[in-house]
Amino acid sequence: FQLSTFNFQLSTFNFQLSTFNFQLSTFNFQLSTLPMAGHSHASNIKHRKALVDKKRSKLWGKLSKSIIVAAQMGGGDPDSNIRLRTAIIDAKAVSMPKDNIERAIKKGTGELGGETYEEILYEGYGPGGVAILCEITTDNRNRTAPEIRKLFEIREGKLGATGCVNYLFDRKGLFLVAAATVAEDRLMEIALDAGADDVQLEGDAFEITCPPESYVALAEALETAKFDVQSKQLSRIPKSTVEINDIETARKLLAFIEELDDHDDVQSVSSNYNILDATMAAIEAD
Repeated sequence: FQLSTFNFQLSTFNFQLSTFNFQLSTFNFQLSTLPMAGHSHASNIKHRKALVDKKRSKLWGKLSKSIIVAAQMGGGDPDSNIRLRTAIIDAKAVSMPKDNIERAIKKGTGELGGETYEEILYEGYGPGGVAILCEITTDNRNRTAPEIRKLFEIREGKLGATGCVNYLFDRKGLFLVAAATVAEDRLMEIALDAGADDVQLEGDAFEITCPPESYVALAEALETAKFDVQSKQLSRIPKSTVEINDIETARKLLAFIEELDDHDDVQSVSSNYNILDATMAAIEAD
């Protein structure tokens, strides 16, 4: 069971999900975020998306921050601001109201005033020694830093120095398309033409990855083709994974990541764990 950033962030969530990054996006998102032993990223994003669905208003708040920051950095025109365009795509993917999106853009450009946000990447380790990446967007670093540090401490994790685990991940766009609704040849042709670098069947969904710069073009191509896109997010995908087969360690790790993801300033959480199917089944049976 690999989790990599709603950022579901979302999800998609990347959640992805921001990015499930819940995302979903981001779900993260991320959420982040291919084929390896244990649960696939498709399973991970579905798990993250289920959490995101319960907290939609919180997710909209995180997506609003993404839009505000994008507009602050590059202006309020999505046609000339690729980052803003991506943030809007992620917001629409989870049915964020148009008024909310427009309000966030105006806050970012200064038309409505509001907070000034900064982005921070916290890196560290969780139970079982797995790598943890937290993408933060905050208007008060002095408030956020001790709160995140405390979460690491009480959940048997450890914050690390800048760069300690970031190198273990690649940043990519990640899409899930329902396999039952599409012909693989047609999906592959459209995805590759739009900039995808891989298309793999994982369970009941096709998993498509692409470089970050191809994310918007691929999202639009899949939408134009009317494919059933279950999740899309910019994610941090682990280059390798740490196997977790101890039930108690797995349970602590999942609780830790969920708690991080629930923090208002955390945009996405990425990790490189792989919980084996038997271990995950035992946890779900409790």
